[in-house]
Amino acid sequence: MRGSSNNHKSKSEEEGVALVQVAEEGETTTKQQQQPDSNKAAEEEAGYGYSNWWSTWVSSAVKKRVRAPGRVGIVVVVGGFVLLALLAAVATTTTTTWPQLVDFTGAVSSFLQFGNGDGARRHRPHRTSLVSVPIPFTCGSGNDTGTCPRYAASAPAPAPASMSPPPPQTSTVDYCPSYFRHIELDLAAWVASGISREAVERGRRQAHFRLLVVGGRAYVETYRRAFQTRDVFTQWGILQLLRRYPGRVPDLDLMFNCDDMPEVRAAAYPDRAAAPPLFRYCKDPSTLDVLFPDWSFWGWPEVNIRPWAPLLAEMAEEKARLPWSRREPYAYWKGNPDVSPLRQELLRCNHSLPPDDTVRLYRQDWGFANRNAFRDSNLARQCRHRYKLYVQGRSWSVSRKYILACDSPVLAVATPYQDFFSRGLAAGKHYWPIDPSRSKLCRDIRFAVRWGNAHPAQAQRMGLAGSAFATDDMAMDYVYDYMLHVLTRYASLLRYKPTVPDRAVELCPESMACPRRGRDRDFMMQSREQYVADYQPCTIPPPPLTADDATNMAHRDAEVLSNIDKMIITEDKHN
Repeated sequence: MRGSSNNHKSKSEEEGVALVQVAEEGETTTKQQQQPDSNKAAEEEAGYGYSNWWSTWVSSAVKKRVRAPGRVGIVVVVGGFVLLALLAAVATTTTTTWPQLVDFTGAVSSFLQFGNGDGARRHRPHRTSLVSVPIPFTCGSGNDTGTCPRYAASAPAPAPASMSPPPPQTSTVDYCPSYFRHIELDLAAWVASGISREAVERGRRQAHFRLLVVGGRAYVETYRRAFQTRDVFTQWGILQLLRRYPGRVPDLDLMFNCDDMPEVRAAAYPDRAAAPPLFRYCKDPSTLDVLFPDWSFWGWPEVNIRPWAPLLAEMAEEKARLPWSRREPYAYWKGNPDVSPLRQELLRCNHSLPPDDTVRLYRQDWGFANRNAFRDSNLARQCRHRYKLYVQGRSWSVSRKYILACDSPVLAVATPYQDFFSRGLAAGKHYWPIDPSRSKLCRDIRFAVRWGNAHPAQAQRMGLAGSAFATDDMAMDYVYDYMLHVLTRYASLLRYKPTVPDRAVELCPESMACPRRGRDRDFMMQSREQYVADYQPCTIPPPPLTADDATNMAHRDAEVLSNIDKMIITEDKHN
C-alpha cells in the first residue's frame, strides 16, 4: 500500500473507502483530537462546498414539489397516509420517553418506511440446479506462467436465443432489483447516435485499461497502473462473468477508469454522443460515466477484505451472536478523516455532542494497520453498535455495502456520489439520511440515535431493510446479472466491430490466478465461479426509467431529509 504523504492520489484513494475497522475484544481505543479548521478556500478546493450544494438541492426539491406535485407527488401523499396508518399502529405498542415526539410522529414522520418487520426478502438469489456444468480450472506445474489453456476459452456455448425470460404464463419472471433500471440512463447519451470507435478511444487518456471481448475471449490493453489491485480484481470479476454466462457476453470494446473521482463532465460535451463512454465505480449528477461494480466484490487483498459472498456468510454468523437490542446504543464510525473535509467535520461531533451521548467516532491508525497487514481487521465483526455511519471519502466509498449488511440502521451523510447499487436505496426505508451541512451534521446524528433508541422496533426494522438490500438485492447473482445487462446494452450501441489491438493480451482465470501467491491467489479462489449458470438472468423491471423518474427519486430523498429537519425543530421546541 502506498504511503507517501505528498502523493494526493495514493493518499486519497487509500483512505477514500472509509473502511470500518473493529477493535479486538479488550482493545482500548480513544476518541481522537481534531485538526484545526481549514480555510474556506481550501475547503472549496477540496469539495467541502458540497454542503452548500445540498442545502440548495433540498430547498429546490421541496419547492418543486409544492409548485408541481404531479402524479408522483400524489403517489407520495397517498403513500404517506398509508404509512401513517401503519406507523400509528406500531406507535401504540412502543414505549418511549419522548411523548411529545410520538405525538408529532403521527403528523410528520409518516415518510419513514421501515420495511417488513421480519426482514422478509423481496428478491431471492438464483438457485443452482443439481445438473449444473462445472467450470474447468487447473493450475498445474506447467501453467504458472500466465498462459491460457485452450479448454479455458470462453467460447460460445448453448444459450437461450435472447435475454428475455420465458413467457409469464409458463414461468415466474425473476425481476432484477430496481437499480438495474438506471443502466439505460447511464447510456442515454449514446442511444440515439450509437457509440463510435472515436468516442471510445477518446477515453484513453483517462482509462487505466481497455477491455475487449471478442468471440467469447477477453483481452486487455493496459495504459497505466491502477491503485493497488483495483484493475486486477475488476478484470477477474469480468472473467468470472464470461465463465458463468458463456456465449452470452457479446463482442465489446470499452475503456475503464479505476480512480475515485468521476471525470466525464456533461458540461464539457454539448454533443453528448461525443463524450467517451468511460466505465468506472462512481459518478455524480454532473457526469456521464458508466457505472460498474467495484473490485472489492471479488476481494481486496491489500486490506484483508474477503470477497463479498463468503464475507456475507461470515457476517451472518457474527450478527446472530449479538442481536441488535444487545448492541451498544451509539452511532459508530472509524476511518481516515484526512481525505475529506466532511469527514473532518464528522469527527468534530466527538466534541460538540455531550460526552458519551450518541456517537463513537475514531481515527483509523493506517500506519499500524499496514504494519500489521490488517490482521486485526475483520469486517464480519464490525456490527457491535446499533447505528452505523456512512460518510463519503474523496468521492463514494466501498464501505457502504459492508455498513448496510450489519442489520443496524445506517445513518448516511448525504452525498452526490453514487455507485451502481446505491441508486436503489430509499431514504427513510433503507437508511436514515443525515444533513452534511456544518450546522446540522452533529445535530442530525444525535437526533437519529436518540429517536432510534426511543423507537427500537421501528429502528430495528430500518436496519433489517438495509441489510436485506445488501444481502439479497446485492447478492453476487445480481451483481453478475447487472454486469451482463450493462455490457450487453453497451455492446448493442457500438457502431463498429471490435478487434483486438496489437498490444492487448488475452486474459483467462488461469492466466490471472495461477502465477499469483498469497492473499491475491486466495481471494481469487474464494471468488471463482465454479458452475455455468443454467438459468436466465433476471429481467429489468418495466417501465424504462426516465430522467424525470430519477429526478423525482432524488426529490423524494431530499423531502425525507427536510421532514426530519421539521421533526428536530419541533422536538427542540417541545423541550
